[in-house]
Amino acid sequence: MKIKRVYEAAQIEDGKRILVDRLWPRGLTKEKAQVGLWLKDIAPSTDLRKWFGHEPAKWNEFRKRYIEELKNNEKQTSILKEQLKTGMVTLVYAAKDKEHNEAIVLKELFDT
Repeated sequence: MKIKRVYEAAQIEDGKRILVDRLWPRGLTKEKAQVGLWLKDIAPSTDLRKWFGHEPAKWNEFRKRYIEELKNNEKQTSILKEQLKTGMVTLVYAAKDKEHNEAIVLKELFDT
């Protein structure tokens, strides 16, 4: 499993690109994004996303709260687990911060 910004050009080695954001990325067409699956319901809740606001100082608490949300989101986590069995998967996200985003948490939890 890899992660990258959805705005980065898709490459053959990405395999299936799965968008893990609740909102569609601004200014990006579906053709340009080349997303094979949009798991918007695996993304952090709107309340958690707004609270976090991509503030690095809140990262550890965000991570903890997001993991708790994922524990109660069996349907979406099961879909992701099934996708990981099919070959290379790249989780794509829109955030500018490459070190503090939901894709990092998902990779930590599901990359085997």
